[in-house]
Amino acid sequence: MTGTLAALAMFAPAHRPPAVPLVVHDPYFSIWSFADHPADDWTKHWTGKNQAVCGMVRVGGKPYRWLSPGVRDVERAELLETRVRATTTEYDFRAGDVRFTARFVSPVMPGNPVAASRTSTLVELEVVNTGSAPVEVSAYLDISGELAVDSPDQLVDAARLRVETGNVLALSHEGGRPLERSGDDLRIDWGRALLAPVSPGRDYLGAHDIARTTYARSGSLPESDDLRFPRKASDAWPVAACATHPVTIKEGGEAAVLRFVLAYDDVQSIEYFGKKLAAPWRASGEDVSDLVTAPLGPAEAARRFDEQEWARWERIGGEGFARLCSLAFRQCWGAHKTVLDDDGKLRTFSKENFSNGCIGTVDVMYPAAPFFLVYQPDLLASQLRPVLEYASMPRWRWPFAPHDLGTYPLANGQVYGGGERTAENQMPVEECGNMLILLGALATLHDDASLAQEYWPVVSEWARYLEQNGLDPGEQLCTDDFAGHLASNANLSVKAIVGLACYARLADRLGHQREAERFGNMAKEWAAKWRNMAGDGQDTVLAFDRPGTWSQKYNMLWDKLLGLGLFPPAAYAKETATALRHAERFGTPLDGRADYTKLDWIVWTACMAPSRAERDRILAPVYDWLDQGPDRVPLSDWYDTKTGRVVGFRARSVVGGVFLPLLLEP
Repeated sequence: MTGTLAALAMFAPAHRPPAVPLVVHDPYFSIWSFADHPADDWTKHWTGKNQAVCGMVRVGGKPYRWLSPGVRDVERAELLETRVRATTTEYDFRAGDVRFTARFVSPVMPGNPVAASRTSTLVELEVVNTGSAPVEVSAYLDISGELAVDSPDQLVDAARLRVETGNVLALSHEGGRPLERSGDDLRIDWGRALLAPVSPGRDYLGAHDIARTTYARSGSLPESDDLRFPRKASDAWPVAACATHPVTIKEGGEAAVLRFVLAYDDVQSIEYFGKKLAAPWRASGEDVSDLVTAPLGPAEAARRFDEQEWARWERIGGEGFARLCSLAFRQCWGAHKTVLDDDGKLRTFSKENFSNGCIGTVDVMYPAAPFFLVYQPDLLASQLRPVLEYASMPRWRWPFAPHDLGTYPLANGQVYGGGERTAENQMPVEECGNMLILLGALATLHDDASLAQEYWPVVSEWARYLEQNGLDPGEQLCTDDFAGHLASNANLSVKAIVGLACYARLADRLGHQREAERFGNMAKEWAAKWRNMAGDGQDTVLAFDRPGTWSQKYNMLWDKLLGLGLFPPAAYAKETATALRHAERFGTPLDGRADYTKLDWIVWTACMAPSRAERDRILAPVYDWLDQGPDRVPLSDWYDTKTGRVVGFRARSVVGGVFLPLLLEP
C-alpha cells in the first residue's frame, strides 16, 4: 500500500473500539488487541487467550515497542490514533524523529470467494521522517508458538519453508491432526502458523527473549537458531521472528514501507458429514507460496474498498454508524469458514462464538444475513445449502428446520436441544421462519430462487409447519433462548407471518400458483389478526397472554425490507415510539423483562422508523456504548443498556445484522 501519512486526513476522528481486530479471517485465525495501546498487553485470540504477536521498530539506533509488551524496558512508541476500517486496521505512532503507521490489511473483500478465503494478512509499517536529518529505521515482528496450539502445554515444532520469494517461518503443533476436536473455547492445534518477511532482513526460530532483546540491542537477530524442537509452547516461549535490514530515510523524503505477512495454513478446515473439506484457495491447488504472497497484490484495492465503504456507511447513518460497521465487517467474516465440497460447490459455516460453539446455526445465519445480502449473496446461499441438504436426509425426521449442523468444526448433525433424538428444546417456529425469510430475501433482493426450487419439498414442509403452529406459538425457545421458554411469543408470531409471506412469493415465482395464493392470503389475514392480538395501548405485548408488557418486534423489519405489504405504516410508527420511550443510556432493552439488549435486533428495530431522524435517535446510544462500554472484548451483541457491561457473547457473526440499513437504500 502506497501513499503518505498525510493521506490519512480523509478519515474520521479517532475513537476507542471495545477491541481492535488485527488478523481476523476465521474462527481460529483471529487475533485482536484488547488494550488502549497495542503495546500494553499481549495480542489475543477472540476467546481471550494470549496469542502473542510482537512488534518493534528501531529509529536512529533506539528501539521502540508498538505491539505487545515484548521487552518491557524498551520505550513504547507514542500512539496518536487508532483506525478500524472494513479490511484494515491502522495505528499511527510517533517514535523519535519519525512518525509511522502500522497497518494490518486482510483483503477479505467481496467478489472472489477463493481470494477472500486466503488466510493471510499484510503487516506494513509506513515510516515518515519528521526530523531535520536523515534517520535509519528498521522493523521487527515475531509470532509465538501459541498461534499453533490450543494450550501452551502442547508441543510446538518449527521449520523454514523455502518458497520462491524466500524463507517462510512455520510453527505447528507436533502431532496435531486436523478436525479431531470440537467445541467453543478452543484454538486450532493443527496446520501451520506462518510468518514471511517481505522486506529484506534476517529471520530466527528460538526463544522469545533472545529474539527480542537481540533486536532491541543490535537491530539484528542471532546468527543461528537456539532451541531444539519440538518443545512446549510455554517452554522458553519459542517464536518465529523477522527483522528488516535498516533503511535510511531522508528528511522530508518519501516514506519507507517495511512489510511482513502473517498467515495460517489449516490444510483441512471443516468436516461435513464425514468429509474433510479444505478452503477454496487450498482446494484450487494453491500452496504456502501463494498464501504468503496473496495480500500483497490486493492491498491497494483494499484501501479503495475501505474508503468507499466508509463513505457509504457515513452517508447512510453518520459517523457513529460507520464506526459500528467498521467493527462488524471483519468480525462477521471471521466467524465463518468457507470450504469447497467435492461437488464443486461452496459451503459456508458459521461458528457460534462465545456461546455453545455450534456450527451452521440457523438462528445465527438469520441475523448475520444482511452482511452477506449486501456483500456476497452467494455465500449466504452456501450457508443455507447445508441446512437444506441435512433436512432432506432421512436422519432428520422432524417437520421443522434444524437448529444447527453440529459443533464447530464438525458439521455431522445437530447437537442443540434434543438434536436428532427428540423435539425437546428445539426452535421449530424460529428456524422454519428463518429459513423461509432468507430464501425469500435471496429471491427478492438477488433474483435467486434456485435453492428453494431445488429443495421445494422440504421448504413446503416448513411452510405447512408454520401454518399449523405459527400464529400463536406454543411454549418454546426462540433465537433469544437466553431469556428462556415463552408461549404466545408475539415477535415469534411475526416471524411466522413474514415467513409464510416469503413462501408465498417463492411459490409464485416457481409456478406454484395455488400455494402462492393460499399462503399469501393467509399471511395477510394473520397480520391483521396479529395487530388485534398484540395491541396493548401504546405498545405491543411481549406475549399475547401478557397485557402490560412490551418487546422489540424486530422480525417485522423483513416485511418492510422485502415489500411484502403485511403491516401498515402505523404499525412501524408504533414500534418506533416504543423503542424511543423505553430507551436507556446505551439503547433500548430487548423487552421489559431485563435491562439487556441485542445489538443486531436494536439496529433492525431502528430500521423500522418512519424517518432517518428517528432511526438515528434510537441508535445514538448504541454508538455511545461503542466508545464508553467498560468491557474490552471483541464486539458483543448482548449487553446491559444501563451499565454498558457485556452480559455474554463476543466476536459473533450476528453483528452482520448491523448492515441492514444498507439494504434499505435504493
